[in-house]
Amino acid sequence: MNARLDHRNPLVFDTHELGRRPGAQQRLTRTVDAPRDLGIQGVVGVPEGAPVELDLRLESVMEGVLVTGTARARAEGECVRCLEPLQLDVEADFQELFSYPDADDRGRVIAEPGDDAEDDEDRFYLEDGLFDLEPLLRDAVVLALPMQPVCQEDCPGLCSECGARLADDPDHHHDAVDIRWAALQGLAGTMSDGEKDEMSGDATRSARVDEKQEK
Repeated sequence: MNARLDHRNPLVFDTHELGRRPGAQQRLTRTVDAPRDLGIQGVVGVPEGAPVELDLRLESVMEGVLVTGTARARAEGECVRCLEPLQLDVEADFQELFSYPDADDRGRVIAEPGDDAEDDEDRFYLEDGLFDLEPLLRDAVVLALPMQPVCQEDCPGLCSECGARLADDPDHHHDAVDIRWAALQGLAGTMSDGEKDEMSGDATRSARVDEKQEK
C-alpha cells in the first residue's frame, strides 16, 4: 500500500471526479517541476525543478483506474565520447493500473487487500481516490533516456594520446615514431650542446686518423 498521500503534491492526482463507473474517462494536462534524481544518476537526467509536461488519460475499469500518459522534458548530461555538456529532449510513455484497495483482479470486493504480499509488490493502489505518479514517471523516464548519451551520432570523441577534442580539429594527428629509434631520440634530446660539440670533434679526429692510416 502507498504511504499516506498529500493532495498538494503536484504528482498526486485525484480520481474522485472520474468516479468508479467502468468506461468513464478523464483527460488531464499538467506541467510540474521535476523531482530530484529524475534520470540515470551520473549520466543523464532531468534537472531538479525543470518543467515536465504531462498529458494523462484516466479510465475507470472494474478493478481500478487505468492511467495512460506521456511525459516531456529536457534532459542534461555529458557526452560519453568527448565529455562535452549536452541537452536532449526526452519523451516517455507509460501506462499503469492503480487498483482499488477493496477489489481483486476481477473487481470483486475483498475484505482485507494485500493478503498476497508477492502480488502487492508489483501493483499500485489508489489511496482515498488518490494516486502518486512519481514512481511511474521515474521508471518511464529512465527507460526513455540513452544509457550512453552522445552530443551527435558521429562524434569522434577525444584523441587517445593528448585528449584533444577531435571534432574541433578534424585533421588532428600525431606523427608515428618508430619505437626502435625512440630511445636514441630521447638520448639525443637530453644531451647538452657541449656534449654534442665534443662528440662532433671526436668524430672529426677519428676521421683524420683513419685518413692517415689509409695513406
